[in-house]
Amino acid sequence: MALYLIGDVQGCDDALGRLLESIAFSPSRDRLILLGDLVNRGPRSLAVLRRVVTLGGAASCLLGNHDLHLLAVSQGVRKPGRGDTVADILAAPDRAALLDWLRHCPMALVEHGILMVHAGVLPQWTADQTLQLAREVEAVLRGADWPAFLHQMYGNQPAAWDDGLQGAARLRVIVNALTRLRFCTPEGRMDFDTKTFEPASAPPGYWPWFDVPGRRTAGDVVAFGHWSTLGWLERPDLISLDTGCVWGGALSAARIGPGAHERELIQVRCAQAQVPGAGA
Repeated sequence: MALYLIGDVQGCDDALGRLLESIAFSPSRDRLILLGDLVNRGPRSLAVLRRVVTLGGAASCLLGNHDLHLLAVSQGVRKPGRGDTVADILAAPDRAALLDWLRHCPMALVEHGILMVHAGVLPQWTADQTLQLAREVEAVLRGADWPAFLHQMYGNQPAAWDDGLQGAARLRVIVNALTRLRFCTPEGRMDFDTKTFEPASAPPGYWPWFDVPGRRTAGDVVAFGHWSTLGWLERPDLISLDTGCVWGGALSAARIGPGAHERELIQVRCAQAQVPGAGA
């Protein structure tokens, strides 16, 4: 059995199909984990969702910010953006089943000793705490009142974690960290104002979340996507897998060996589906 981690697909079904062929993925033999943002911006979001759903238990997908956006649009909480490509899902005859599958996806996972999230982990959180906090959001998304939660999910405040946070504010910080985080301070204050995402463009006092001094997950291996301008980054404690497929880059898979530090990168080139800055 092989474990494969795949970065942001964002509706690029042709690239996903070619990548699965390249790694000779077998649902009866292998395990696949997609690190979030299955849908949106690419041309075939519906096909991507259907492809992954048919893989059954051989595949898991983390929830990314674009996946949550699809859920919000489906409930009238958000309006579609200019660059959105989810209309085919919303008009599909199997819409209800696909959205139900999506909202039951996890916010974080640990397999093979690797903590997996879509975007990042706040410096105060341990790997175990990250999983526990992810479960809080998952429980709400899987519950009967999930549309009501979506109305409260959006916003940049509170900007930092506090163990005493409760209710919607608590869940909002968890969602923002796991699905939107790029830069934060050592105290865990998140930045969502910076519009240039090169790692060197962090505001004064802010760091890429994975380089923050004293990060409590520094001793763990963390795999994530979300940050296409960062691209493929491999360190003993880090695997970054968003290599900008939707922008004309590549779709990347990391094959994980018996140990978390045994990794092989497999990539396929992608046709450009979006121009940076063109979407809302």
